Amino acid sequence: MPPEIPGFRTERVPTADGTVLNVATAGSGPAVVLLHGFPQTHLMWRHVAAALAVDHQVICPDLRGYGASDKPEAGTGEVYAKRTMAADVVAAAAHLGAERFALVGHDRGALVAVRAGLDHPETITHLGILDVLPTLDMWDILHGADAAVAFHLFLMAQPPGLPEEMISRSADAFFGYFLDAWGADPAAIPPDVRAEYLRASRGAVASIVADYRASAGIDIEHDRVDRDAGRRLAMPVAVVQQDWGAALGYDAVALWRQWADDLDHRTRAWGHFMAEQAPDEVTAMIRGLLARAPRTPTAVSAVATSR
Repeated sequence: MPPEIPGFRTERVPTADGTVLNVATAGSGPAVVLLHGFPQTHLMWRHVAAALAVDHQVICPDLRGYGASDKPEAGTGEVYAKRTMAADVVAAAAHLGAERFALVGHDRGALVAVRAGLDHPETITHLGILDVLPTLDMWDILHGADAAVAFHLFLMAQPPGLPEEMISRSADAFFGYFLDAWGADPAAIPPDVRAEYLRASRGAVASIVADYRASAGIDIEHDRVDRDAGRRLAMPVAVVQQDWGAALGYDAVALWRQWADDLDHRTRAWGHFMAEQAPDEVTAMIRGLLARAPRTPTAVSAVATSR
């Protein structure tokens, strides 16, 4: 049996288009939804989720295409567009009784969270982001040899066929590379959890590549339309990142200011897998975010109407 978050139950939850997500839930109170990153599953939140469940309804889905959630064939770019994945999260939360909720995402899950915040401002009360930039900005800052750190983005952006074949032939080595290279503390991901990440990723190569491929196409288009229209995140936003700006030559705070007015941005040396490497600090960050006053319903409705 794969490891589970202690005290959480898992269930299969339908979404708007019939895709079914595997979701771990526990607790009661104001709802918080936690979205995992690559190459992980909802298990990455095991420490943070347990701490928050003391006084919150905590919802931890596997994103479509990951973990034990459905993995529909990619077809058009919309199947794994972050807009589609965000709609999954909103529908799943509503199914579990959370019509409005705080949303925190890491890595790929953070890209879904940003899109959910832009598309569903009336639903998302607070937005937390761990170690990522919005999709449009992420591609804009990758230049020259320094962009080699993100080689996987370019690999999985290629047309269907070669990326899936290459990764499938060495899946454990490929996904394990990121678990090792991005982890500041190897002990933060114990062997049974690491094995589960590799098992889940090995069985989801096509859908993981489709997720990344969408971020090199349809997701950029969606971000660009919103930026051109002046749409911004209407809720309190907290961002915690490693100092990628210093390494790649950009101003992270300035980039995030283009998307959010009510912004708390912090740079921390917690490694990429923050929720596993610094769970107490991440939990405290989320609680600080939740303590901030959300926008009034009238203001949020005005933002939603502008779409």
